[in-house]
Amino acid sequence: MLALNALLIRGIMFYQAIRKVLFQFDAETIHELTIKGLKRSGSTPLNAFYKQRVTDKPVKVMGIDFPNPLGLAAGLDKNGECINAFAAMGFGFVEVGTVTPRPQPGNDKPRIFRLPEANAIINRMGFNNKGVDYLVSQVRQAKFNGVLGINIGKNKDTPDENAKDDYIHCMRKVYDFATYITVNISSPNTPGLRALQYGDALDELLSALKVEQAQLAKQYGKYVPIAVKIAPDLTEEEVHSIAKSLIDNEIDGVIATNTTLSREGVEGLEHGTEQGGLSGAPVKEKSTTVISILAKALDNKLPIIGVGGIASSKDANEKLAAGASLVQVYTGFIYQGPPLVKDIVNGI
Repeated sequence: MLALNALLIRGIMFYQAIRKVLFQFDAETIHELTIKGLKRSGSTPLNAFYKQRVTDKPVKVMGIDFPNPLGLAAGLDKNGECINAFAAMGFGFVEVGTVTPRPQPGNDKPRIFRLPEANAIINRMGFNNKGVDYLVSQVRQAKFNGVLGINIGKNKDTPDENAKDDYIHCMRKVYDFATYITVNISSPNTPGLRALQYGDALDELLSALKVEQAQLAKQYGKYVPIAVKIAPDLTEEEVHSIAKSLIDNEIDGVIATNTTLSREGVEGLEHGTEQGGLSGAPVKEKSTTVISILAKALDNKLPIIGVGGIASSKDANEKLAAGASLVQVYTGFIYQGPPLVKDIVNGI
């Protein structure tokens, strides 16, 4: 145990030293360089710079066997280019995307901002990605045998009334390659997207996806679960309404939550008033509250994947105690790097 702790401390110090250099540069530039580096090294001996063994803590959720309950949230590897690299860091599952039917550039730059004083990030990326066909090509190349989530969305120029066509198109493309599929209806950076979380619009989308899922399960001879990713900016009544729709449409899981439009916790900070979704420490309590309400409303009828502000094993355990079965990290991982993975898995 002492040896493990020493290695963890050494890893943390190493990453902190690198971070000081990286954080001197534009956030998106560093992100792109990091993705290129991980893509090239993921399946080579060079992954020794970040590869680590973590404790096996198997859990079965949505009928899937996860080696441990910690996953990488969607958004870091939008195009599925670094699957093996992230798996080497010890994640129990990796979620790639959000991917859309057609490639799209996303919103204008600059569009991602660090707020280190709050351990937070604001982004307004806007589903920038190379399209679902490119992502599938990367998944094929990875030959990954672990648990892979593929997060799907709609193109910005697709009318809201045709949104389900985009989701179905992506679902058909990724079904044979995904362990589970996430339906992203909660990004704040695609106009009109969050409206799909409510009432008839949500029921219409979910019912169409379930019909497609049944057809694809028959075609491929396997059942791939569907999870829906929701926002933190919901009233208790809205959470209950979403929970009812998820149950009524027999959805397999729910991811809570995406980024917030609130600026609570970053008032007065540089970049604190930038438009976009806020992630990291300021969204932690809001996300945990949604999970708690959701868990009671769902009454164990489907599992919750908790995400939002997790930066330690204590944070992860709070999400699990609130009702999550699995957890994911994004912003905490950007600030702390691979040592966070080992810290959380060892501590849950």
